Amino acid sequence: MSTLRLQKRLAATVMKCGKNKIWLDPNESSMISNANSRQNVRKLIKDGLIIRKPVAVHSRARVRKNTIARRKGRHTGRGKRKGTANARMPEKVVWIRRMRVLRRLLRKYRESKKIDKHMYHTLYLKAKGNGFKNKRILMEHIHKQKAKQSRAKMFSDQASARRLKNKEGRRRREERIALKKKEMLSALAKEDEATKKE
Repeated sequence: MSTLRLQKRLAATVMKCGKNKIWLDPNESSMISNANSRQNVRKLIKDGLIIRKPVAVHSRARVRKNTIARRKGRHTGRGKRKGTANARMPEKVVWIRRMRVLRRLLRKYRESKKIDKHMYHTLYLKAKGNGFKNKRILMEHIHKQKAKQSRAKMFSDQASARRLKNKEGRRRREERIALKKKEMLSALAKEDEATKKE
């Protein structure tokens, strides 16, 4: 029995694939061995005696299953790690994400008039200088600052009101004293006139 090596090579060139992908019908080996040209091989391919094997399955089912498990935190222990912590999740990326979150919050608060532009600027610089660990801490800081400002404003309003009240009281007192002085002077003047007439 012939090896059919020539036929396999010709079929591979005709079908534009590798020799391992060619299947020759074992029951028709005598007929295939007679084919010694590309034309004859094309006829055998058309008849179905020579077939190109299908692509071997390379399943990703296990990979998908493992990926889902890794998302849950499985298979990520000490023994599974190759790179450093910084290579696996760069500090710079973490920093960029945190800065974007904080700056987005500050921008939102400024646009909704929750904070004025001066507070925005001080908090922006504080965030840049690693002053806030996360969004929650920044929000708490803003609430504290606003409470502090409102308290200071309340005290200043009270003080100004007290000053105004005292000023008003002083003015009234001065008016009273001036009136009394005037009355006394007029009384004295009347007494003087009375003594002169006598």
